[in-house]
Amino acid sequence: MTTRNYTWLDRVLIGANSMLEIAVGKSQHTASRDNPSADHGEHDLSAQERRHSAGLMRINHAGEVAAQALYQGQALTANLANVREQMTQAAREEQDHLAWCEQRLHELGDRTSWLNPLWYGGSFAIGALAGAAGDAWSLGFVAETERQVMRHLEQHLATLPTADAKSRAILEQMKIDEGQHATMAVQAGGKELPEPIKRLMGLTSKVMTSTAYWL
Repeated sequence: MTTRNYTWLDRVLIGANSMLEIAVGKSQHTASRDNPSADHGEHDLSAQERRHSAGLMRINHAGEVAAQALYQGQALTANLANVREQMTQAAREEQDHLAWCEQRLHELGDRTSWLNPLWYGGSFAIGALAGAAGDAWSLGFVAETERQVMRHLEQHLATLPTADAKSRAILEQMKIDEGQHATMAVQAGGKELPEPIKRLMGLTSKVMTSTAYWL
């Protein structure tokens, strides 16, 4: 089986198409793996617990929208073909998380973030800039992003309602996957980012998570 070599224009159009699908609320992403929550039953949640679970899952769905945009932006400007393929593959794997979070939000009777087009557009631009800085820095950006996502997931798991086993199963698998992406990026030659960049990334992430919980 051969792998298609996309041109720069191909990659721009693919990114634009993904953004438009998200903007109209029709991402059409399907998971390649079984949903980890499938083996867990739905337990009774109070109205407050349901709202909190939905808020957390909306944050994580928005985070996966941003993750795909970051990877696609980085793939657009990556110099080495193998790095572009790694970014594209990682974006495909994040689609599992996107589909799982969206399904869980529907089960909770809630919705995805109204600001998904903003999260996508901003993250795509950041990813493209990171890729343009060079493959080593781009991979380092991936590693740091995934580490910060893992910390957010740990916080969500700590505050998730005890009875919400379905959401917990999804977040636990996401944490495993994000850790693998971070390790992959480091092993591929990712550089450690300067502390000011890490702090700026953390601040930007905090703005998104605090907003996506409600919107």
